[in-house]
Amino acid sequence: SVPACCSARYNLALLAFLGFFVLYALRVNLSVALVNMVEADASSTENTTSSVCPEHSSTISVPHNTTGKKYSWDADTQGWILGSFFYGYIVTQIPGGYLASKIGGKLLFGFGVFGTSAFTLLTPLAADLGVGYLIGVRVLEGVGEGVTFPAMHSLWSSWAPPLERSKLLSISYAGAQLGTVVSLPLSGLICYYMNWIYVFYIFGSIGVLWFFFWMWLVSDTPATHRRISHTEREYILSSLKDQHSTEESVPWRSILKSLPLWAIVVAHFSYNWTFYTLLTLLPTYMKEILRFDTQENGFLSALPYFGCWLCIILSGQIADYLREKRSFSTVCVRKCFTLIGMIGPAVFLVAAGFIGCAYELAVAFVTISTTLGGFCTPGYNINHLDIAPSYAGILLGITNSFATIPGMVGPVIAKSLTHNNTVGEWQTVFYIAASINLFGAIFFALFASGEVQDWAVSSYDLH
Repeated sequence: SVPACCSARYNLALLAFLGFFVLYALRVNLSVALVNMVEADASSTENTTSSVCPEHSSTISVPHNTTGKKYSWDADTQGWILGSFFYGYIVTQIPGGYLASKIGGKLLFGFGVFGTSAFTLLTPLAADLGVGYLIGVRVLEGVGEGVTFPAMHSLWSSWAPPLERSKLLSISYAGAQLGTVVSLPLSGLICYYMNWIYVFYIFGSIGVLWFFFWMWLVSDTPATHRRISHTEREYILSSLKDQHSTEESVPWRSILKSLPLWAIVVAHFSYNWTFYTLLTLLPTYMKEILRFDTQENGFLSALPYFGCWLCIILSGQIADYLREKRSFSTVCVRKCFTLIGMIGPAVFLVAAGFIGCAYELAVAFVTISTTLGGFCTPGYNINHLDIAPSYAGILLGITNSFATIPGMVGPVIAKSLTHNNTVGEWQTVFYIAASINLFGAIFFALFASGEVQDWAVSSYDLH
């Protein structure tokens, strides 16, 4: 194979990594900034329902920068502000996959990040104009970000040699986890030392800057790339020659009847249920049950995502090693990694509900749970490219549409189950997430495939 160092395909992976880094920083920074945007409510500090665990934080709170404007939004309004992103995000998944197959992944991914960054820069202005404007801007950010995953899958279907798929895609998608890791504590620090508006200005500007590099350095296919070496171009094109369809039209009926696709849908939905429930509610659980303030320790709330980032990078390398050395079939690797990445988190999540007030242990269990989830990236997540490289963007659009539902529904259900914030109620939340995970893992293990499907290569639909 062609060396990885300085190659065009690894440059693409690196730029994609930075793109997803920016996207996820833009996605999670609002949840940190929101705490500083809302007026401190006298009634909420009196909440003594959970006196199960003793207080941990011994630090005396230092009055920090309070120059930012404050708004009087109640809990429901805050919920709408945080959830509005997903309404835009779910709408553009399938159109994003379809558009990418028509205009190419480069432009779509580039403008997806650019649009999200531009709307982020408008966030302080929108908040000032009123809550409706802020929700509108967040929906539009979701629209911009919704096309990015399908666009990236579509781009990799022309760039990733089959035996390097796990490595290359894991590198690019791992940016999302690292963006979460850096953005959570950094947004907290920016709010603390400067003013919450800078959270949006700083991250938004980085996204706009990234856009220029992306447009300059990336091209849709190895054939049209200006600086790629001849050997690398030949290597990629020859490795993909039997994998693509020459059809103009998309075989929608065959796609929707494909059981291997539904195996990915179920796995993707299940994994995201746990992921989104934790992402949105972990700070609440730490604060209300374990009496441990994550605002004061942004490092601890970022730790699980750091573990997940490491795991994605490493498991991607391991998956391709197992396949390339020919010891394991593609489908075997995908299924095993998905099982580890879904059953592991389920076990540790349930365990986290049963350890009482040992918050070090709780943090450890939640971190292990999220870290093991990283095995799913070289598992079901890359499987779209195995079964239909030509339509990978569209398939990801379909599975990601279903997988966005937990982001909209999961936290709402969890919130409604934990009205009194008792340990028992939280155990129920963890049980539900774990059983959904378990079901998804088993379904995928039974019905997934590692082969390119008939409908994805030939004019099979016409016969």
